Amino acid sequence: MADDSRNADVGSRYAQALFELAEAAGSFAAVEADLKSLKAARADSLDLRRLVASPAFSAADKGKAFAAIADKARFSPLTKKFLGLLAANNRISALPAITTAFEAMAAARRGAVAAEVTTAVALTPAQSKGVAAALRQSLGQEPELTTRVDPSILGGLKVRVGSRLFDASLRSKLDSLKFALKRA
Repeated sequence: MADDSRNADVGSRYAQALFELAEAAGSFAAVEADLKSLKAARADSLDLRRLVASPAFSAADKGKAFAAIADKARFSPLTKKFLGLLAANNRISALPAITTAFEAMAAARRGAVAAEVTTAVALTPAQSKGVAAALRQSLGQEPELTTRVDPSILGGLKVRVGSRLFDASLRSKLDSLKFALKRA
């Protein structure tokens, strides 16, 4: 838990620096697209998630791997340098937190709010529109949804907006019921 909090703090600082550099260099859209593509690749590749999280790989190995990924994906020079800096500082493990913080800053720049929706099964386009409409009404801002599938929540959904988590998952309801039954 403390490690997640530390990565979030580190992620916010690195994301802020990247955000400011991207704006100053006029490559904001390219950097944002690079981070989105890297996030999608991480979600699709168990090997990439292991590379990011595992301390078994040296900073040099992570740097080489991310340089190759950046070259293959034709990332902007700023994104490539940033990934090299993360690897050199042994901060690649903070990449998910950096991406999340950068997305929130980018959404705020557009006057929107970033929201991550986690469901047990993929949402249909109609369901996504319904969730977006409900969030728009409750938050008073236009939401930019990122969806994630996590079968372990069994059903329902979880919505994270900034540091707030709205948990309407079946897993949390069952856990609450189990806790209540143990107290009875």
